[in-house]
Amino acid sequence: MDPINLTDLQRRDFIKQGLATAAVLAAPLGHGAQAASNPEIVEFGAVRLAQAIQTKQVSCKEVMLAYLSQIDRLNPKVNAIVSLQGREGLLSQADERDAQLAKGQRLGWMHGFPQAPKDLANTAGILTTQGSPILKNNIPKTDAIVVERARRSGAILIGKTNTPEFGLGSQTYNTVFGTTGNAFDPTKTAGGSSGGASVSVALRMLPVADGSDMMGSLRNPAGYNNIFGFRPSFGRVPYGPTSEVFYQQLGYEGPLARSVADLAMLLSVQSGFDARVPLSIDQDPVMFTRSLQREHKGMRIGWMGDFNGYLATEPGVMELSQKALKHFEAIGCTVEAVQPDFSMPRLWQSWLTLRGFLLAGIAGGLYANPKLRAMMKPEAVWEIENGLTLSAADVFRASVDRSAWYQALNTLFQKYDFLVLPSAQVFPFDSKVEWPKSVNGKAMDTYHRWMEVVVGGTLAGVPVLNVPAGFGPGGLPMGLQVLGPAQADLAVLQVGHAYEQASGYSKIRSPLLA
Repeated sequence: MDPINLTDLQRRDFIKQGLATAAVLAAPLGHGAQAASNPEIVEFGAVRLAQAIQTKQVSCKEVMLAYLSQIDRLNPKVNAIVSLQGREGLLSQADERDAQLAKGQRLGWMHGFPQAPKDLANTAGILTTQGSPILKNNIPKTDAIVVERARRSGAILIGKTNTPEFGLGSQTYNTVFGTTGNAFDPTKTAGGSSGGASVSVALRMLPVADGSDMMGSLRNPAGYNNIFGFRPSFGRVPYGPTSEVFYQQLGYEGPLARSVADLAMLLSVQSGFDARVPLSIDQDPVMFTRSLQREHKGMRIGWMGDFNGYLATEPGVMELSQKALKHFEAIGCTVEAVQPDFSMPRLWQSWLTLRGFLLAGIAGGLYANPKLRAMMKPEAVWEIENGLTLSAADVFRASVDRSAWYQALNTLFQKYDFLVLPSAQVFPFDSKVEWPKSVNGKAMDTYHRWMEVVVGGTLAGVPVLNVPAGFGPGGLPMGLQVLGPAQADLAVLQVGHAYEQASGYSKIRSPLLA
């Protein structure tokens, strides 16, 4: 779930790391217009792909052909990529990237990468609907900052990835493009709101992808599709441009990838200070391009689980998650159960207040117009109406509670290097179900209560990495959240990288790739 960014409308008063064969790398295909697609290319990890492009082992045109072929083959089954751009134009842009390389002009790490930004992020000249019928014809004039940076690094925008309406809800469906199916079973939910992006990465339709996260949208769908998703520290990836640069601290962008190494490289592109976002972190993103190898022997991990039974969870989720903890022990960490000294109902109320306050401020103008309000899904209306009932004192009290929660976690981080808990409370469910109305016999009183497990990481503003946790009784993926101290993004990626090597879960492929 993510923040609605309606700045443009308001101004208009709309108030397995790829296993390529040696022959492929040594003898790249011809670069002519009729060059056949090479299916091995989409199996390259993104780090390997960048190296292959830079050294001209494969051309940007070959890369584009391979990914377009993969999209043609698999996207009709899952509906992850939307607003796909014309093939001729994309191949022409790939030719331009090859011509630049021939002149020694490599734009950056993503030179020649096909990319489809999440449909919440503005893309200049490319339809950006946010999954809403209100925006079904919206073509922005400017890019979001993460899109700017991807283009600057050499990426070619091939379209967008599907998202729920306004990013609200961890289930990717909308009335503009329809529902996105899970990469391992298209009849199940992909999660959300970065559902389209996560499925696209899992099915090799994109080498890496951007996502965004307010209520687990870089964590839940990554877990549901057996990939890695990273919600960085607040300010690590500047969010915007937007009209609200101070109070909007709940939702922002980050990377999705099939390996932590790929994830870190995309984060290096997305990160860094931007003067338009005064609270963004001013640290050199080159740190994320270096080796992720690190000794973890003796590090301590606190397992928070379901907060001593406070969270309702589907049978099998906790058992699978606890089984996955052994891989942290395998890399030398000690794991023990721990609980924050904080009232979880207090945390939830803080969340409802701050989220409602933010969404009412951003989208209240749409709600005020009866015709536009009628076009909004009920959950969006509910959020805004909740926000409109709040007083300044309510918001201040929620902010104080949020601060107290951060201090409670910070106290734990004095003893533990990382904190871990599941990425979701249920396994991927039927894609025709809007949201779970009950979990293990407990009624869910809001449309997002079943994702309460992700709220703590969001409100603390700390880095949180989803790592695959294996597959449940029904054969569907689940993930773990790994939380680190404030601004310890690199340390979280390093422990995630070590866990990845020890667990091997990310090597398990979707049956659709057979």
